[in-house]
Amino acid sequence: MNWTDLNLIPAMPEIVLLSALGIVLLVDLWLKDSQRHITHYLSLLALVATAAAQWSVWQTDNITTFGNMYIADGVSQLSKMVMYAGLFTLFVYSKPYNQARNIFKGEYYTLSLFALLGMSVMASAGHFLVAYVGLELLSLSLYAMIALRRESARAAEAALKYFVLGALASGLLLYGISMVYGATGSLDFAVVAGNAFSGNANPWLLKLGVVFIVVAIAFKFGAVPFHMWVPDVYEGAPTSTATLVGTIPKIAAVVFSFRILGMALGSQAGAEGQSGWMQMFAILAVASLLLGNLAAIMQTNIKRMLAYSTISHMGFILLAFMSGVFGFSAALYYALAYVVMGLVGFGVLMLLSNEQHECEEISDLAGLNQRNAWYAFLMLLTMFSMAGIPPLMGFFAKLYVIQALLGSGYIALAVFAVIMSLIGAFYYLRVVKVMYFDPAQNEAPIGGCAAAKTLLSINALLLLVWGIMPKTVLDWCVQALQNVF
Repeated sequence: MNWTDLNLIPAMPEIVLLSALGIVLLVDLWLKDSQRHITHYLSLLALVATAAAQWSVWQTDNITTFGNMYIADGVSQLSKMVMYAGLFTLFVYSKPYNQARNIFKGEYYTLSLFALLGMSVMASAGHFLVAYVGLELLSLSLYAMIALRRESARAAEAALKYFVLGALASGLLLYGISMVYGATGSLDFAVVAGNAFSGNANPWLLKLGVVFIVVAIAFKFGAVPFHMWVPDVYEGAPTSTATLVGTIPKIAAVVFSFRILGMALGSQAGAEGQSGWMQMFAILAVASLLLGNLAAIMQTNIKRMLAYSTISHMGFILLAFMSGVFGFSAALYYALAYVVMGLVGFGVLMLLSNEQHECEEISDLAGLNQRNAWYAFLMLLTMFSMAGIPPLMGFFAKLYVIQALLGSGYIALAVFAVIMSLIGAFYYLRVVKVMYFDPAQNEAPIGGCAAAKTLLSINALLLLVWGIMPKTVLDWCVQALQNVF
């Protein structure tokens, strides 16, 4: 095939993002530290231009290009728009925080945009190697970002631990992909699914490949027992970086898993692919819900508490994958809800941090209602939503997963998920108790710029608005999956 026959239009968002990233990188080379705000605004402009490119090529039909290696469909388009909006929000939140910690540098923005490019590639991958390249681009960017504070021993330790474990997970993924290739003779998702379904694949080699792939996916989700890096990274990394690690990549991980397990190794791939990974997901989900919630109860550091909370939330997403198409919709909705919740929670922590003090202990939130009732209310919305209290968005995220489980006959797992939600409510409500009933220990004025405070308020209120009208977002997720299968 001649290169001029390629249809580049579906990949226009990635082309625009990479071009804009190159411009940001070059301009930043010539800027002094006092002019770093130019990099900030250029990065925001790059995200707006990328989102506009995505909107301009938006379509309802599924399109493949680059020899079926790239897929443009509802799932990729919705997930990318969420990722663009999430990173835009994070850039606005993180500016005052990074300035106070001397990490307001071009590296933060360029590495974040590289991570976004990797996530975009993951979301549109139609081939195992493309998915792997996207995952590695994301991972390598995050490794460097975690260690941005060079003088921090905790950040260096967290980055090294994440790098070593991430490299191991990447190796396992690559090994699993090689086994899938050996079993089916292809790395194209559609061809793998077709060969497995028609019986033209080696069933035992395919099963072994699925095991390695699921282990790598579990690592990226931070699911038990591959969760060791999560609390250390959340605690050791700057809060602005921990926010990125803990929120936006979850959308990419859900779509990445959907591409590999739902399309290549899902129901259309026969029992060799489907039954094995579903059983593994059930075990991983139960372990994540149990350990995540119980460990979070014992934490006094709020970033570690949110880390273990994330592990339990990923357990819900893994459960959703077991319930077919509606389960995929529920998983996508849950990931979207978690991004919104996580951005608010970490956003408040960044707002409460200043040059002399890092807000990272639960006790640092003591008396927040006395200091600023509005920000206490925003954090309350986040904690209630994460706990699954109606009518907030987090309640409906959990409800849809439980409905999907019940609809698929997994009654015991649904009951277990409800029990774990009740246990999880304890540590979320403890944060609310500290904010509203404990005396303030820090009377310092709350900093932050007007743009960050305004966007944080809008971000938090979305939890309430989308909780009152949950069908709006769920319909987006259902429609995104309509023409995929």
